[in-house]
Amino acid sequence: MINLIIMAKYISPVCNDQHEVSNDFLKGVIAMPARRMLEREKIDSLDKLADYSEEELMQFHGFGKSTVQRLKIYMKDNHFSFKSSLK
Repeated sequence: MINLIIMAKYISPVCNDQHEVSNDFLKGVIAMPARRMLEREKIDSLDKLADYSEEELMQFHGFGKSTVQRLKIYMKDNHFSFKSSLK
């Protein structure tokens, strides 16, 4: 039993590295799943985010109406807007 406790001190969680986002882009604005998705798509600025429409973002994992609404408000406050969608 003591050996297991000693071993546990030296084992680091394997999944920790997979879930960290390397930058603070939109930290506190949207949840981690959405932030990780943006990082995977190499969207790391509001300028790059403005190249997408709301409908395109809704297709990404972690993006729902609430997330897109929060982003829309945040972008407006920073003088950006989403690309208009063609219907």
